Amino acid sequence: MTQLKNKRILVIVAGGIAAYKSLELVRRLRDADAAVRVVMTQAAQQFVGQLSFQALSGQIVRSDLLDPGAEAAMGHIELARWADAVVIAPATADILARVCAGLADDLATTICLATTAPLLIAPAMNQQMWQNAATQRNIATLLERGAVSVGPDAGAQACGEIGPGRLAETESILTAINQLFTLPTLSGVRIMITAGPTQEAIDPVRFIGNRSSGKMGFALAQAARDSGADVHLVHGPVAISPPTGVRAEPVVSAEEMYAAVISQIDAVDIFIGCAAVADYRIEEPVKQKRKKSEQTLNLTLTPTRDILRSVTQRPSPPFAVGFAAETENLLEHAQSKLKKKSLDMIAANIVGVEGSGFESSDNELHVLWNGGQKLLAKAPKEIIANQLVGLIATCFGQRPS
Repeated sequence: MTQLKNKRILVIVAGGIAAYKSLELVRRLRDADAAVRVVMTQAAQQFVGQLSFQALSGQIVRSDLLDPGAEAAMGHIELARWADAVVIAPATADILARVCAGLADDLATTICLATTAPLLIAPAMNQQMWQNAATQRNIATLLERGAVSVGPDAGAQACGEIGPGRLAETESILTAINQLFTLPTLSGVRIMITAGPTQEAIDPVRFIGNRSSGKMGFALAQAARDSGADVHLVHGPVAISPPTGVRAEPVVSAEEMYAAVISQIDAVDIFIGCAAVADYRIEEPVKQKRKKSEQTLNLTLTPTRDILRSVTQRPSPPFAVGFAAETENLLEHAQSKLKKKSLDMIAANIVGVEGSGFESSDNELHVLWNGGQKLLAKAPKEIIANQLVGLIATCFGQRPS
């Protein structure tokens, strides 16, 4: 986190059960030699006390807009001008709505309205509140105004429900804050990313599919967006929401994904084939549901079209990045695919092991390109995505015209 040294980070803690996680965020920011000040909403203090944040930040914690001592010197304006970045973590549905509306009825919202520093939002709330149209509209509006968002993650929540709404991991928030002080490396670059599985119909009810969740491809789309790229995300059927600020195009089958890619590939600078595209499809899917019987069912499979090869064989192909999901001989298979499909780069990972790859929130990638390779050690997929996009930007910039 070299970009955070001596940076002045104002952390706004809103009133959600995830407020306690912001203690770790403040500690890690101080470890990175950042100067940290904390503002808590009145609701946040019902979850965590001011003294905890004061001990970790080394600074008085502010919460009252009309504090006579601080406001004698226009304290809310002083804080707004002091900050190099303002981070709301956790960002509840309430504070998102109030900041979006431009309210200034407490210290936190007043600072957000008065600052010119970049604003980073780490949402955390009940999964239904997050998916509500009003919340999605508010977050989209804030992003349009230049705010940056990280998370939320999906999983079990304190209320007992399961879904998107968990505060992003501290490491992911730190990476996002760090990137606020890094100049966009892909500004104006057009990137197409494929993500998730494809489903190949057997009949109107059944299909052939795979275990891809789309998490890696969606994380890449967010990382590319944060690097300034114009991102087009073509994704198969998944249970997660696309990152805001990217153009998402849902498809179902390998043939549909092929058509979506090829129809616009000539306008793309970088293509990242992260989708787990089915290798085979049913030669003749039936139009009515197949009834179960005691007889053996034989299905005739035919190969799907090779999207990666079709991209790299264009007259003027984009910088092409492929993925290789393997269960053995990882580097050997990855090197072979890199050459066979004329790729500029390939990211290979082992699947079928617990805690990494398909359906996991973590990943580990061996990245190979002509003249180099690098191991991206196991970490949350958001972190891996940021590292991989950085490598892609470097190699893309060195590519001959």
